[in-house]
Parts: sequence; structure tokens; C-alpha cells
Amino acid sequence: MRQLARMVGISNPYLSQIERGLREPSERVIEAIARQLEVSADTLYEQAGFSKQDDEEESDVITAIRDDPDLTARQRQSLIEIYDAFIAENGGPKPRRRSRRK
Repeated sequence: MRQLARMVGISNPYLSQIERGLREPSERVIEAIARQLEVSADTLYEQAGFSKQDDEEESDVITAIRDDPDLTARQRQSLIEIYDAFIAENGGPKPRRRSRRK
């Protein structure tokens, strides 16, 4: 665990908290862990109980942002936050998000 934490660039206690379900990692951390384990981030989400059905409830705009390989994790998150702010300002329904937990 210490070696993985070091390779991912996070502290060992933080990784332990993620493992025990006390903290929810950012998309950046998920992607870094996935790279080190040589699996996709989607595989990690699925193993953590993320359901594809939840993903279908997201708007097409959010799905497109999440799937854009030319954006960094932080850029995707920023675009999603901006999009959500515009929807809220226009009185639209609260966007549904995929759940990372069962």
C-alpha cells in the first residue's frame, strides 16, 4: 500500500482512508491509481459498485465532457461545475450524477 501511495502521489493514510471508505477520491486520484494498476478508471468505478445504469441518467453533455480524452480531470470537473451552474441559474432540474458507491 505504501508503494502504491508513493507511485500515485498521495499519502499512505489518505490511501488507507479511501480503501476503508472514509474518503472519496477525486477523479485525478482514481485515474492515477488506475494508471499504476494498469486498468481503466471505469474498471475501478465498476469494482467500487458504480453502475452503468447510473451513468445513463447523466445528461448527454456531462457524458460527453467525462468522455473527452483531450481534457484533464481538472478541466472536466471545471466544465461540469460551470454547466451545473448554468442549469441551476436557468431554473433547470438538478442534474443527475453517477454514484461512485452502491
